[in-house]
Amino acid sequence: MKTVGILVLCLSFSIILSCVQVAGDADSFVKVENGKFVKDGKPYYFAGANMWYAAMLASDGEGGDRERLERELDCLDSMGVDNIRVLVGADGDNWTPMKVGPTLQVRPGVYNDSIFNGLDYLLAELGKRDMTAVLYLTNSWEWSGGFGQYLEWAGFGRTPLPKEVSWGEYCAILTQFYDSPQARDMYFNHVKSVVSRVNAITGRPYSEDPAIFSWQLCNEPRPFSDENKEDFLSWARESAAIIKSIDTNHLVSTGSEGLFGCEVDSSLFARLHSLEDIDYFNIHIWPYNWNWVDKGNLDSVDIAIDESRKYIGIHTDAVADAGKPLVIEEFGYPRDGFSFSKDSSVSARDIYYRYIFDIVIESARSGGCIAGCNFWAWGGYAGQSSESEYWRRGDDYCGDPAQEPQGLYSVYAGDSTTVELVRETNELIATATAGIEL
Repeated sequence: MKTVGILVLCLSFSIILSCVQVAGDADSFVKVENGKFVKDGKPYYFAGANMWYAAMLASDGEGGDRERLERELDCLDSMGVDNIRVLVGADGDNWTPMKVGPTLQVRPGVYNDSIFNGLDYLLAELGKRDMTAVLYLTNSWEWSGGFGQYLEWAGFGRTPLPKEVSWGEYCAILTQFYDSPQARDMYFNHVKSVVSRVNAITGRPYSEDPAIFSWQLCNEPRPFSDENKEDFLSWARESAAIIKSIDTNHLVSTGSEGLFGCEVDSSLFARLHSLEDIDYFNIHIWPYNWNWVDKGNLDSVDIAIDESRKYIGIHTDAVADAGKPLVIEEFGYPRDGFSFSKDSSVSARDIYYRYIFDIVIESARSGGCIAGCNFWAWGGYAGQSSESEYWRRGDDYCGDPAQEPQGLYSVYAGDSTTVELVRETNELIATATAGIEL
């Protein structure tokens, strides 16, 4: 009888522990309450990083380097970074020009297990460090396949690179994604496959993993024409609903650039982020890419700051009306002299970063709606290839994807002033939110 009693007691204790664990995990998921992010019952603000290549670096196949991944995460953790933005995986054939590899989805619904296992490994390592990832599920742009690849699979022929055609021609091609039931369905099936996955390392369904901050529909989705706005909204609505039908624990976000990702239509931006299953607003800011500054006046950071202030301001009314937080989830500034070298200085970039970081710090102090930011992008311990300006097979992954000069926007572990700025920012955010209970 004693043995039976002990077994019953152990079983009861195990059930209690399980319940406590489930409750603890539920508290660990980031939620939105009263227009703010909440984690563990406290307001949550952050200064994070883009690290698009993290799942590829975590793979057990070509391109993978788990030792480096762990060093990168430890370094980011030491800077107070607990939120990184990550590409789930690339699509299509490997080693095509201007595209990162190896790819995850090699054909519709056919996956490279090494990259999927890399995503599993990444989430397990993030969980050990109480870090989280924003996982974007596809891409508007050629550097990971994305919309263009789905169109190719749907029988529309080869999608040209943006440099091969005019901007208008490229946009006209991508608008077809929203008009093609076959292309959209392949994307929807991919979303279902990823969101419903069970981590092969931890045994935990992705839908129950607090290491995921949010699912993101796409990196920089756009209608690509004024005529496509309603189809674009319909696609976003259906995509978000599919995610929520599988996973009720995690936030869902769009990946939008903001006004420039909505055909310069502020009402479209508001409607997109007011969809029922979209939990927070996104904007991106690119002073050089958007021609606010050029190679000859990168030192004129005041111009970039002034234009950024205007751009952020355009979006704040919509954010306030919807009662949802906003994240500046991409912002970047070139290295001094438009240099790609790791040895170049970054004084202008640091000034610009400080401006963005100060916005988040002040918002944390005042309980504002600008809840976080992710700089573009963490290059960490990557080496640089001297053979090509652009990424090629066998090169280290850094912050710049394959279609961009390697090093231009990367923040390396040796960029001591920027690293210290990120660390200082996260310390000030922590101080601003310390002791606040909701």
